[in-house]
Formats: sequence, C-alpha cells, structure tokens
Amino acid sequence: GCCGSDLKQYVFGGWAWAWWCISDTQRLSLEVMTILCRCENIETSEGVPLYVTGVAQVKIMTERELLAVACEQFLGKNVQDIKNVVLQTLEGHLRSILGTLTVEQIYQDRDQFAKLVREVAAPDVGRMGIEILSFTIKDVYDKVEYLSSLGKTQTAVVQRDADIGVAEAERDAGIRESECKREMLDIKFMSDTKTADSKRAFEMQKAAFSQEINIKTAEAQLAYELQGAREQQKIRQEEIEIEVVQRKKQIDVEEKEIIRMDKELTATIKRPAEAEAHRMQQIAEGEKVKQVLIAQAEAEKIRKIGEAEASVIEAIGKADAEKMKLKAEAYQQYGDAAKMALVLDALPQIAAKVAAPLAKVDEIVILSGDSNKVTSELSRLLAEIPASVHALTGVDLSKIPLIQKATGAQA
Repeated sequence: GCCGSDLKQYVFGGWAWAWWCISDTQRLSLEVMTILCRCENIETSEGVPLYVTGVAQVKIMTERELLAVACEQFLGKNVQDIKNVVLQTLEGHLRSILGTLTVEQIYQDRDQFAKLVREVAAPDVGRMGIEILSFTIKDVYDKVEYLSSLGKTQTAVVQRDADIGVAEAERDAGIRESECKREMLDIKFMSDTKTADSKRAFEMQKAAFSQEINIKTAEAQLAYELQGAREQQKIRQEEIEIEVVQRKKQIDVEEKEIIRMDKELTATIKRPAEAEAHRMQQIAEGEKVKQVLIAQAEAEKIRKIGEAEASVIEAIGKADAEKMKLKAEAYQQYGDAAKMALVLDALPQIAAKVAAPLAKVDEIVILSGDSNKVTSELSRLLAEIPASVHALTGVDLSKIPLIQKATGAQA
C-alpha cells in the first residue's frame, strides 16, 4: 500500500503498475501441482493392513474471494511448501476413509474410493483456496497376500465360468455341427443314389452296346482266324513236302558219307590195328614159350638139387644109423661098464647145466641148530639129484647100479 493504505490488488493473467520502493508485490503460482499421496500399513475396517498410493492434481482457484484466501495463506511460500500442506490434508482424509471401507470395496471399486476421498477432502482444501482437479488411486497392495488370495478366488471362478461357457459352446456347436453333417449326408446320399441310378442305367446301356459290338467283332475275328488257319495249313503242307524232299537228299548224302567213312576207318585204323594185334599176339606167344621154358628149366634144376640133397640126407642118415647100430652093438658088448662110462662122461655136462643158475648165487646159508640135521639135509639133496636129472635130460640115473648103491646107502 502507498502512504499507509491497506488496499490490495490481485492481478492474474495480465499486468499492473507497481511503484518501485513504494509498492510491495508478491507472486503466487497458479500452475497445476501433482501430489503423490502414500499411505502405508493402514488398517481397513476388517483389520487388513494396506499400502495405498494416490495421485492428486490440484491448483489455486482464480475466483477473487478464494484467490484472496489462498494469497493470505500461501504468499511468501514456494510451490513445495504448498504441496506439503495439501499432501498432509489429503493423506489424513485418505487414512480416515481407508479405516471405514473393506479391502474388497477399496480394491474392486477404485473409482468410487477415489471419488469418496475427493468429496471428503475438497471442502478442507477449498477453504485454503485450492481446488482438487483430480484424484486417482495408483496402487493398492498388501504384504499379507490378502489381495492375491482374492485374485486367486476370482480367477478360479472366472476360469470355471469360462470353462463352463466353452464346454457349453462346444456342446452346442457339436450338436449343430452333427445336425448339419446329418443333413449334408442325407442330401449327399440322395444325390449319390440318383447318380448311382443314372450310372447304372448308363452302364447297362453301354454293356448292351458293347455286347453287340463284341459279338460282331468275335464273328469277324473267327472268320479271319479260320481263313488264316486254312492258309497256314496250305503253307504247312507245302513246307512238309519240301522237308520230305530235303530229308531224302540228306539221307542219300549221309549213306554215302557212311560208306566213305567206313572205308577210311578200314584203311586208317582197322587194318593197322589188326596188324598191331597180330604182332602183339606173336610177341605174347613168344614170351609165353620163353617163360614156359624158363619155368621148366627152373623146375628141373630144383628137382636135381632136391634129388642131390635127398641123396646126401639119405647117406648121412644111413651113416648115423650105421653109427648108432655100431654103438648099440658096442654097448651090448661092453655091458654095464660101458653104460656107466657114458653116464660118467655126461655127468659133468649135467652138473654144469644144473649148477648154471647157482653160479649167480654168491652165498647159500642152511639154517639148522643141529649138525646131524645138516648131514641129513645134504643126504636128501643128493637123493633128489637122479630125479632132477631124469626130469631135465630123460636119463634115469636110478637104474645105474652104482647110483643105486649110493642112494641105497644114503637111505
């Protein structure tokens, strides 16, 4: 004011004259201010703690009376101070409203919740010359998973309703599709039946025409084949006659060839073979005669040698017989003395033969406790010698008088 005047002039959206060092001028921003409201761990009417974030758009109103009120309260303050004042007011009303609502009301109808906050807070901020342009709930959440449980329940219900709707829709679609397919198949069967009747009539007419054509064609073919067979028969008859003539000529040629080959074989093989056979026969007969003569000579040689050996053996036998005869006559003349001499001459040889096994014995021990028994044992051994000699040589020493006397004395 000038000169103590308290007159105040409000200018917005224009200009005014102010004296320097006389007039006092202050500015107040009329731009829209964005305020972020956060309420943490606020319990609802059911006692569930929630975290709510809201965004408010406010500005100072331009009506003169309300502008004067705002100027009285906020001139000299910056924009941040104004935001803090409005923020405290909005947060207080937000907390009070949260305590009166349930979680479902807050979460499911955010617009109604924001509208309620705006309606309750508008008179208080309006008395400060501030207008709430908008207030919206940005985020609502909790840390006890209450909202997630509500979401799961609602999701399950929605999913169930969706599944039921899909199943009903598929059922209705399947029923309608089946009806359409049945109508389509009925029409198709009727069309196929008519088509089959037409085709059958066509095929029957075609078969009748084909039968007539085949009959005519078969008759023409049989006539053609019959005429061809007749012509072939004539041709074959001519060929047979030609073959007969050729065979006759060939037989004549073969007979002449056989005669020629017979003569050739006779000249080249049969005659030389006969000559060779005759030569071999003569050689074999000569060899046979040779072998026969050699065998006869050998037989004569063997016979002569045998006769000579027989004569020698006969002469030796006669000499031995004569010798034995003379010995026998001499033995008869000599008598017992001669026989004893012969036995005595043979005894050293007999003793040598008997003692030959004993020559390999180093020592003979006769066990006896009495000397008389040793003498008797020796006598017994001497008595058994003639029997042993008779068993070994066939000569009975017991018939010799000297031996009989010796053994008799021992006995």
